Amino acid sequence: MANASVMTVRIPADLKRRIEVVAEEQGVSLNQLAMYMFTREVTSLEAGSKISKYWDGYKKSEILHDFDDVMGKVKSRKVPEWDRIEKKI
Repeated sequence: MANASVMTVRIPADLKRRIEVVAEEQGVSLNQLAMYMFTREVTSLEAGSKISKYWDGYKKSEILHDFDDVMGKVKSRKVPEWDRIEKKI
């Protein structure tokens, strides 16, 4: 890994144990799992921030109206059998 650096994070012992269990179940090292989790969460936060900035200044009603307008232009189609969600009781 190019330009790797070390970061020490203090976490409760119980959380560390839980992460170790998940890493073992996934067949990866604690470091690999932690890096994956950090990357996923940071990416999610970045995306949320970008979305918030994009929609800043719009009212919810405007967004929903525009969404409905776009969806109204989508052709109706029969849902294929493989794409149906059936309730199992």
